[in-house]
Amino acid sequence: MERISEKTFEKYIKGMMDISRAITSDLYLEDILKLIVMVTAKVTGVEICSLWLVDKDETAPKLKLKATQAIDPDYVKERSLNMDEGVVGFVATHKTPLVLENVLADKRFKEKDMARKLGLVSMLSVPLMVKNNEVIGVLNCFTSERHVFSETEKNLVMTVANQAAVAIMNTELMVKTRVIQEELEARKLIERAKEILMVRRNMTGRQAYRWLQKRSMDVRKPMRQIAEAVILSDEI
Repeated sequence: MERISEKTFEKYIKGMMDISRAITSDLYLEDILKLIVMVTAKVTGVEICSLWLVDKDETAPKLKLKATQAIDPDYVKERSLNMDEGVVGFVATHKTPLVLENVLADKRFKEKDMARKLGLVSMLSVPLMVKNNEVIGVLNCFTSERHVFSETEKNLVMTVANQAAVAIMNTELMVKTRVIQEELEARKLIERAKEILMVRRNMTGRQAYRWLQKRSMDVRKPMRQIAEAVILSDEI
């Protein structure tokens, strides 16, 4: 059984508490992702930590870099990979962690020029998994010196990744719920504005809707704002 230092254990517990709080917070996804990579880098002491998420909005799903605590412009630039491409693709499709002692010596690692420039040597990559064994992303840890990641370190990062997956899914669900609520509220306001226009201007429901739609396009404002203005003018 491997032992971990008390200091590392304390950092790990603190990091897990930070992510646990994020699960029940109203932070947006971007803030959650930044928190995850910062916590992971702090707990593990790695040079660079990065988080990739599966983007299913593409015709073919892709993995896209969404967060890193690195500040080098060569690393933080927008990047994407196919699901079967690179270490990230391998981990996502095989649903298993992968350790590379030397990224330059492994053909699965595609960004060797960047690794040379930034001095990246060893790597631990783990999947972010949710229920039904679905992979929603990949968490990467890079060291600037050759390092053999121990089972304890792998377990720590896997636990962080599991917590992170819950936080991400929770945030996405919250955002979707918020969007749905806003859409329903907008529809109610538009319906109310239509009723006012139908009475005030002797319009049909269809004509009233088209009036709101045209006004929205003319002034380049959402229909909800136009509807709110109509309702407000009726109440004055």
